[in-house]
Amino acid sequence: MDYDITMVGHVCRDTLIDLGRRTESLGGAVYFSSLAAVRSGVTVRVVTKAAPADDPLLDEMRREGVDVIRLDDERTTRITLVYDSPDRERRRLTLDAQAGPFDGASFPPGESRIYHLAGLFKGEIPDDLIADLSRRGRVALDTQGVLRCSEGGRLLFRPWDRSRELLPLVAWLKTDAAEAEILTGETDREKAARILCGWGAGEVMVTHNSEVILCREGRIHRAPFDPKNLSGRTGRGDTTFAAYLARRLSSDPGEALSYAAALCSIKMETPGPFAGTREDVYRRMGVLL
Repeated sequence: MDYDITMVGHVCRDTLIDLGRRTESLGGAVYFSSLAAVRSGVTVRVVTKAAPADDPLLDEMRREGVDVIRLDDERTTRITLVYDSPDRERRRLTLDAQAGPFDGASFPPGESRIYHLAGLFKGEIPDDLIADLSRRGRVALDTQGVLRCSEGGRLLFRPWDRSRELLPLVAWLKTDAAEAEILTGETDREKAARILCGWGAGEVMVTHNSEVILCREGRIHRAPFDPKNLSGRTGRGDTTFAAYLARRLSSDPGEALSYAAALCSIKMETPGPFAGTREDVYRRMGVLL
């Protein structure tokens, strides 16, 4: 097996306006996810799309040991993200530019235990690619990539028409509370997770500002977030899901979920991706080293 996890999705040039303070940085689900996973001790490949001029932006991931494959595109995805509240739970996004979609025909060769589909907007990862990659390995899917749309620059969520058909091909599904409601119509996170499992997803993660829950075979596991501050709130869901997948390769669901929540709690205390170590996470979990 060439890689433990192959992550697929656009990197993004982020403009972040946090309570009036403006900064620019690299973003995108694969950015936060890859560094959380590789720092958890697994081998990671990122398949992304971006303009050739922006290739140096990917060097941070490469320096950490991520094998990055950039497919040429005329544009690099660009997003403006505005936080309007101190708890960072209310945010506004606008899509300023978007790279093109991925497709199975041009997907690079190489085997992977998990194909983590970490799209930012609907259409980036076509439904047919889910089916294609499910024949190569186990698929992990972040639902924002099949629900979130940009229409005239405005962020909208639309139903996923092929959810019942494709969820049985998904070994791990990640949503937040709002996405879970869009998929199922259910506001209760536990009930929504059970519904999604009932539709065929193997394990379903639902993130919330206070905790992360996971449903597997009808049983709910949960782990709290306990950050000391929220200055690194951006990338919370991406980091949690990637840390879970990395740990899940060698651990049971409950232990992997506790690990993911602890890692993400550390990450949320500092802007940018997770920059700690596995030992830092174990200490946060209260595990003796």
